[in-house]
Parts: sequence; C-alpha cells; structure tokens
Amino acid sequence: MRIPARRMALAAFSALAATTLFGAPAGATVFNQGISVHHDAYVAADGTVTLSGSYHCEQASPEGAMQIKATVEHEGGRLSVGAEQPVCDGKERRWVATAPGRWVNVRPGHAVVTAELQEIRLSGLMPKSVTTVAEATADVEVRKH
Repeated sequence: MRIPARRMALAAFSALAATTLFGAPAGATVFNQGISVHHDAYVAADGTVTLSGSYHCEQASPEGAMQIKATVEHEGGRLSVGAEQPVCDGKERRWVATAPGRWVNVRPGHAVVTAELQEIRLSGLMPKSVTTVAEATADVEVRKH
C-alpha cells in the first residue's frame, strides 16, 4: 500500500500542530519559564522552615501576575508557603520561602519539596484563574539552621 506524499505531509503537519498546541499548559501566556528546588532545606529552633531554589520566567500577561508556591511534605505532614514576588525578566534568580512551622512539625531529615511557578490571571481585583507554568519536585535534606 502506497501513501501519497501530500497525504503524508499533511499528517506530519497535523501531528506537529497538535504537539505545539497541547505541549504547553492550558492558559499559559509565558513560554520561557522554569523552576528548581535546592536539595537542602532548613528548620530553625522555633520551627520556622526555609525552602529555596531558583527560577526564570518572562513577564506575565498584562492581566496577570506571577507567584511562587512551595510545598514541603515531611513525616505525613504537608506545609505550603509562598515565596517572595518573582521578577520575570528571563534571568535565573533565587527564590526563598519561609514559614512558621507551627502547623507541621518539620524536623531534620528527609523531606519532599515541590515548587510551582504560577501565573495568576486577574478579573478586576479578584483572581480569575491560577495556572502552574513550571513545576519541580525534589528530595531534600532538612538541616538545623
């Protein structure tokens, strides 16, 4: 069975278009973004947890803003914290998220940290949607600070 070259080219073009269309997260308006988690986290004597990593992103859409959310899972507990406001200029930058540990008892040892770079689209003053445009998960070692 012989397939005409024109039909083959059309099939290849359709596959490429579908990959381009569905390869990016739905609703994402930035395409040059990334985030990572450093392999060390810290806990202070008072239970304050500090997580960190690096990120890079382009400017969010005019109707939106960017944020970083980090989650630490440790001994069955889970704590999500926000990091400082990211600067989206395409440069690699460091993020740090610090939160009181009074809700989750984080101690030195193994933990899993997930960091998300999120775009928030606004409708007036209220968030309309939150889309994760980059995500990273890493096994970390929690150390005393």
